[in-house]
Amino acid sequence: MGRGICGLLLHLLKDKGVDITLASPKGGKAPIDPKSDSEDAATESTKRFDQDEEAQQRINTTHKLATIDPKEYDAVFYPGGHGPLWDLAQDETSIRLIETFDRQEKPIAFVCHAPAALKKVRAQDGKPLVKGKEVTGFTNSEEAAVGLKGVVPFLVEDMLKVNGGIYSKGEDWSAYVLQDGRLITGQNPASSKLVAEKLFEAIK
Repeated sequence: MGRGICGLLLHLLKDKGVDITLASPKGGKAPIDPKSDSEDAATESTKRFDQDEEAQQRINTTHKLATIDPKEYDAVFYPGGHGPLWDLAQDETSIRLIETFDRQEKPIAFVCHAPAALKKVRAQDGKPLVKGKEVTGFTNSEEAAVGLKGVVPFLVEDMLKVNGGIYSKGEDWSAYVLQDGRLITGQNPASSKLVAEKLFEAIK
């Protein structure tokens, strides 16, 4: 997952009194996207995250995704990083979890590369969950800018369009967020704060 996005999520929602549970496919220490761990990716959020012992402990001891019961939670937030392109996009547990939250009419939020986790998620009618919905996510041009357009298994922007999403985007690296019903999506790391705020409003 993205270090800065995860740190911002933890602190913004925690500061608002939200009780947060961190989970990952295998549980334990969550893998951090190397791109988000570089010096040029450092922000006030990453610095606070690095110095927060509780946050570090929680990111190193995540729950296993299969143990998460959607009935016990008000919403779910996928924080991004390149990882979802390889694991969560294909992870049956994650797919079922998102579909269950949707069926229970609870908010589901994704930012940056996290919409990749929606690739095989279906609505109750069997169609892609994003079909006919306004969505955004990491752009093709942003992927090209970080030098990974030819490396990643698929491009988030293209996948959302193929699945019938009404995709739109802001300027590269600018904050851009869309909400369509209970589905909240953000374009890139700069969009994290807005996504977290919209999610908080949705569950408040």
